[in-house]
Order: sequence, then C-alpha cells, then structure tokens
Amino acid sequence: MMHGGEPVDVRRVVVLISGNGSNLQALIDTCKTQEGLGGEIAAVISDQADAYGLERAKQADIATEVLPAAGFASREEYDQALIRLIDDYQPDLLVLAGFMRILSPAFVLRFHGRLLNIHPSLLPKYKGLHTHRRALEAGDNEHGVSIHFVTEELDGGPLVIQAKVPVEVDDDETSLARRVQAKEHLLYPIVVRWFLQGRLQLQGDQPQLDGHPLPKSGVLYQEDA
Repeated sequence: MMHGGEPVDVRRVVVLISGNGSNLQALIDTCKTQEGLGGEIAAVISDQADAYGLERAKQADIATEVLPAAGFASREEYDQALIRLIDDYQPDLLVLAGFMRILSPAFVLRFHGRLLNIHPSLLPKYKGLHTHRRALEAGDNEHGVSIHFVTEELDGGPLVIQAKVPVEVDDDETSLARRVQAKEHLLYPIVVRWFLQGRLQLQGDQPQLDGHPLPKSGVLYQEDA
C-alpha cells in the first residue's frame, strides 16, 4: 500500500480454521467497516479441505491454503509443514478460529506472543470440548467466552478478555451456544484490532493493554463499555 509515495506497512493476519468459520466471517466483516481491523487477513489455512470457512475467504478474495493431516507421520511433522506455510505469508498475528488440532510445543513457541485463540467457556472452566453441555450439566447460572494467548497448555494461556452469558432456565446446548457465539463474533475483532494497533502485547506470560498488565481473568467485557 502506498501513501504519499511512501510504502505503508500493513499488518497481516493469518487465520487457521477447521470448519464453518463464523468467527472468520466476523473478522472479514470488520475489515469492511470504517474502523476496520487494523490490518488485513493475508490468508486462511485449513486442515480440512471441505471447511466452509475456505469458501468465506474465497468470497472475500483472501488467499486460502489446505494442509490435510493425512500423510504426516506425527503432529510435530505436520506442524513443521504448517509453520513453513504460515511463514510464506509473514503474519504479524496468527488467529485460531475453530482450528481443531492440538498444537505441538514447537509450533506454540515459534509464534509465542502473536498467537490468539477463542474458547467457548469462562476459562479456566471447561477446557477442551463440549463446553455448553458441561455448563448445563453442572447447573451453572452463567457461561461465556474467553480469548487468550496460546501456550503449551491446552486452553490455558494468559487471558485477554472474557464475556459472560446468563444461562436461562429453558436453555439447551443449541440456544446457549448461539448466545455465546454472538459474543465471540463481537469480541474477536476487538482483540485482533487491539493487537494489530499495538495496544495489546504479551510481555513474557503477562498480557498488557495500553501498557497496563491485565488481571488474571483478563478484561471483563461489558455491553456498555
């Protein structure tokens, strides 16, 4: 991009998906707004060739790559190939948006401090899968979503932001998931923009926003904030 004859450094994001890509769509839609994302989505990479998120990317003229796990002898071998593919796009930030693979320590270390994940629970509660079912079975009165930097611990990296969703008496997995997902689509573009604008950084294992360390539970998102 040129501005006044000088090249302007546009910050770049690579998004990893495995499925529908609704959070990817939220990021794409934000790119089209006046405020924008603070950068561009350089590529979308999936481990599943039939992931609908790839179609979303193509419709937005974003480069797509597919790297199936078949043919790789180990997770480490796959992740090394994935690193090489990601490096082709020289991203400032790597965003996991429903990427359903557990990442190797070498991968996490390679992108330390510029690797974000979104998880449908109020971490540290309900790491892993089936979070909505587990919240309902536990009789919780609130559930929610967390965005965090990725470390070697599954769903255990430093928290950036959380949003709470009340659990209604008549909720089932589908209705609860729908309301949590609405919060996901709201929050992920905010956090990506913070990072791309240089407001959000990971110093060691401590996330900082505008130079201030975040609390252990991250920022609690409020509707009127």
